[in-house]
Amino acid sequence: MRILFAAVVAAVAASALPAAQSNMAQPMRLTSFAVDMSNTASRNNTTPLDITINRWSTDAERDKLRETLAKGQNALLAALQKLPVIGYVNTPGSLRWDLHFARQKPLAEGGQSIILATDRYVTAWEAFHQPRTIDYPFTVIQLQLDKNEHGVGKASIATKVTQDDDGTVELENFSSEPVMLNDVHPVK
Repeated sequence: MRILFAAVVAAVAASALPAAQSNMAQPMRLTSFAVDMSNTASRNNTTPLDITINRWSTDAERDKLRETLAKGQNALLAALQKLPVIGYVNTPGSLRWDLHFARQKPLAEGGQSIILATDRYVTAWEAFHQPRTIDYPFTVIQLQLDKNEHGVGKASIATKVTQDDDGTVELENFSSEPVMLNDVHPVK
C-alpha cells in the first residue's frame, strides 16, 4: 500500500520555506499519545511519545537529501545518517532515537506543519536474516499544530522513500496504517 503525504512533498521538495529554519532560541519539546493499530503489532499498542527538536534542518541539508533521493533509497539512507543529530524521540522506558531531519512551515490559519525523518532502529536479528522489513529503513513523522500549539500527527515507523518520474516523493509504509499521534502538545 502506498501512502502519499502531501506535507512531506511540500516540506522536502518545496524550495520556498523560510531560511530561518535552523535558528531556534531553545529546543522544542512535544509530547503525544501514540496509537499503533497496524498489522505489524500483535495487538494494539499505545504509549506516550516524546519529541525534542534542538534545531531545524537547513536549506542546504534539505537540498542535499532531495538531490540524493534521485540516486535511490540506499543513497538517501546513507546521506540522512551522515546529517547531524537535530533532536530525538523516545517512549517511556526506552532509549532515545536520534532524529536527523526536521522542517517546519507555518500554516495559513496559524500553527505549523512539522516533518521529522530519520533512519529506523534495525534489530540484530533483522540485520542478519534480512526479511522484507529491511527494505523499509526510514521513520517519518508528520505533525500538524494549530495556533494554540495543539495538534495531531502520523508516524510511519518502517517506510520506503522513493521518487517517481515526475519528482513526486512517495512513502510506502510497511504496515497497513501509520501510527496515529493524538494530543500533540508542548512540554512546558
